[in-house]
Amino acid sequence: MKLLVVSGLSGAGKSVALNTLEDMGYYCIDNLPANLLPAFANLMVAQDGIAYESAAVGIDARNPAVALEKFPAIIADLRERGVACDLLFLEADEPILIKRFSETRRRHPLTGDGVSLAEAIARERELLAELAEHADLRMDTSTSTLHQLRDTIRRRVGRGPDHALSLLMESFGFKHGMPRDADFVFDVRCLPNPHWVPTLRPLTGKDPEVAEFLAAEPLVDEMYESLRSFLERWIPRFQADNRVYLSVALGCTGGQHRSVYLAERLGQYFADQGGADVIVRHREMA
Repeated sequence: MKLLVVSGLSGAGKSVALNTLEDMGYYCIDNLPANLLPAFANLMVAQDGIAYESAAVGIDARNPAVALEKFPAIIADLRERGVACDLLFLEADEPILIKRFSETRRRHPLTGDGVSLAEAIARERELLAELAEHADLRMDTSTSTLHQLRDTIRRRVGRGPDHALSLLMESFGFKHGMPRDADFVFDVRCLPNPHWVPTLRPLTGKDPEVAEFLAAEPLVDEMYESLRSFLERWIPRFQADNRVYLSVALGCTGGQHRSVYLAERLGQYFADQGGADVIVRHREMA
């Protein structure tokens, strides 16, 4: 049985993730007491075989602090028993979370007499810190729409065989902030910028004209070879350590040209090599 535990900050998209997983065929249950996860896993496995091929469980900060602190040990025990268990953690910036609660007019589960929304969010981060630290996949939903979050869940969780590494190549623009959920972040702003060529400015790194311009620059090819060599050397080590998700972020100034070109090129290379389920995403073009 494949078990996915979905946790994260309130307002970061846990319910959206569970609904998406349910549409994908997962048996989903939300707000399960953390201590009941082993019993739930037992129920999901029938005496004569697997009753449910995939299940997803939502765990949040309404659990007792002691139970949340012990949760990584609970997951480790399930894995020792042969349950394929992964932990997905969703988070977002505080101003974004405050805005979302304001727009939906919903009450944060940890607010109460004398506890402001900002204080509740800070307390929630503290309570869930252990889960965030041990997450197999962390997703920052600050810049994601509902549609984008659903698409990311489907692509990262629902694709490829269970043993395949899900490798995300993501371009971004530094002027819009760095992605917090990346395992590797590479700065490619030192490369020649097509933005300063008037005919290329309105295009992106996916357009042939921009790709031709960048491919003709020796520094760009040198950067590509260095990144390819580095990733080719270390990706197998992550796979050998049973890593399921790996995120590589490439950033230029605006996230339109250089980072897009390199993400596309590297993504294509590793997709052609096989052994990993490669996803290419352009944050500023979504």
